[in-house]
Amino acid sequence: MGLSIARGAAAGACWLVLAAACGGEGGGASTGATNDPAPTERPSAPTVSADVPDDLPNGLLLAYSQFPVREGRVVPEPGAARLEILTRRGGEWHVEVLEDDTSNVFHKAMVYTPPGGEPGILTIGATAAAVRLWRRSGSAWRPTTIWQQSFGGRFDRMRDAEIADLYGDGRAAIAVATHDQGVIATIRANPNGAFDTTVLWRRPNTFVHEIEVGDLDGDGTLEFYATPSDPNDLDGGEQSGSVVRFVPRSGDAATVVADLGNRHAKEIWVGDVDGDGRDELYVAVEAHTSGSGGNVRIEQPVEIRRYEAGTAPDRGVVIARIQDRLCRFLTVGDLDGDGRREMIAAAFSSGLWLLRPGRNPNAEWSVENVDRNSAGFEHAAYITDLDEDGRDELYVAADEQGELRRYVWVDGRPRRTVIHRREHPRAQMTWNITDAPVSLVGPP
Repeated sequence: MGLSIARGAAAGACWLVLAAACGGEGGGASTGATNDPAPTERPSAPTVSADVPDDLPNGLLLAYSQFPVREGRVVPEPGAARLEILTRRGGEWHVEVLEDDTSNVFHKAMVYTPPGGEPGILTIGATAAAVRLWRRSGSAWRPTTIWQQSFGGRFDRMRDAEIADLYGDGRAAIAVATHDQGVIATIRANPNGAFDTTVLWRRPNTFVHEIEVGDLDGDGTLEFYATPSDPNDLDGGEQSGSVVRFVPRSGDAATVVADLGNRHAKEIWVGDVDGDGRDELYVAVEAHTSGSGGNVRIEQPVEIRRYEAGTAPDRGVVIARIQDRLCRFLTVGDLDGDGRREMIAAAFSSGLWLLRPGRNPNAEWSVENVDRNSAGFEHAAYITDLDEDGRDELYVAADEQGELRRYVWVDGRPRRTVIHRREHPRAQMTWNITDAPVSLVGPP
């Protein structure tokens, strides 16, 4: 039997404006109404404080699309691409806003230092599709355009990017994925201080949602992984997709490493979760649904699948099932301080899920809902250690609730703190969260 879930008016028309181009379906109301995160039963490391230090050496970069509010109502007309820079000084969180009116969304922002150059904030935008590097000039941020292009389809969107030494020359390269002409490319600085773009893959009428970097085969050469799929369908149903591997250093042809059949993934994560010293690929496969509008049924729920270097494309191991339609963020770290890493899956409407591998990481993992009252279209989540105390924290953009939240595990339980609120929750959609040193993004 499928599970019937109504989309509901709470989805918000403005969230659907970008959904067809970027991510699928708009937000829905969260299931459950707990005020505090549910307890975790696993013994924790020694007690730590959930208090936020008065000053943090690192801040957060939050990439948004934003919508105007008129007469108290959010209007489905995306405005300028928006980046918020959050830093904490003197016991208060401070917000600095950077906007680009040539694009209507920043899908991601992160710190980037070109070889031989000065660091800045790299943004990837959409409509116009542009990769820009922003540096502070006095009190303002000024952009340098690294790559901007119209790809010839209906949408021109830089959708995701990662930075790594992909060519093995000790120099940082940028891997970029786009909508809707399925372009996957790398960007490298040349000796003249300009940037060269190499298109590795192009497939018309294809959306590429995610880029992740790792070394699954352990040969010392970095690969990157991308998630091409059929164009988004707001009513769900079948949307076929795959995960494709690229090895720029070797120049080998792209290889399908995960064949998802009539389903697809918008989120993957690559790294060593189980602690065996080798990277793994984790794929958040979106639910298979039927029906449309307010009567969409989940026929097969979200699955988190695990792939190792030798896993056949059609043999991914299901390590977790989440009774939800979408899961757009996986993030990994040691939240409880026990020396082992955990995974957080931020699902569309059912909350935040904590996944832990067991003795056999190729069997199903333990799965626990640690906050049902957290939801969002993307539901951006990020594990990092902003205060550099050796213990990771979890940061979550609960867009449905209009809050940016910080979680710290204390005595085996996640303690939630709201660090930023919005007057109109659906006036902004959070697409990504990363960190940045205050020495770069703090006040001039």
